[in-house]
Amino acid sequence: MGFFDRIFERPTKSKDMAKERLRLVLIHDRSSVSPQFLEMIKGDLIEVITRYMDIDERNMNVNLTKDEESCSLVASIPIIRVKRGTG
Repeated sequence: MGFFDRIFERPTKSKDMAKERLRLVLIHDRSSVSPQFLEMIKGDLIEVITRYMDIDERNMNVNLTKDEESCSLVASIPIIRVKRGTG
């Protein structure tokens, strides 16, 4: 089914886009990182990881969390398949 999802990819709903923007604004409020900076990190992660794996970019989630002592970048990246012979 993943193959057909990629071929007949539905456009992102405005509700989903607004939700993503709100999530990025909330992350920005919790840290000193701008939403644009977080998107640049996400783009770089996609660029590097796709050299070795096919991933589901639409369901990829990158978050910046911060507590009193530290800040963490947490990425959930669904892997479709590992590319063979990339080494």
